[in-house]
Amino acid sequence: MSGLTEKKCKPCEGGVPPLTREQAESLAQQLSPGWVLSQEGPYLRREFRFKDFYRTMSFVNAVAHLANIEDHHPDLEVGYNYCRVQYTTHAIKGLSENDFICAAKIDLIPLS
Repeated sequence: MSGLTEKKCKPCEGGVPPLTREQAESLAQQLSPGWVLSQEGPYLRREFRFKDFYRTMSFVNAVAHLANIEDHHPDLEVGYNYCRVQYTTHAIKGLSENDFICAAKIDLIPLS
């Protein structure tokens, strides 16, 4: 996969600048297809589709577990057969490397 999956999130309480668009685009190239850098704000998003509610919730639980391990939490929108994952680092009002580390680790979660 990418070197991002080997990294751990670093605590971010502000005081550092968010990634530039160029830096974010470079990191996004290390992610699986489907992750999108938002044009309207500093967000990294992806929608996942599933066969049924059980598989959707299994994925959501795996994402929640990862978020707690990394102490970096996404916004999730969940329905019967989908989960939309959105990352931004609220403390800096933009994207940080943590957002991409977590996205890369989500890419490792089996989707079946």
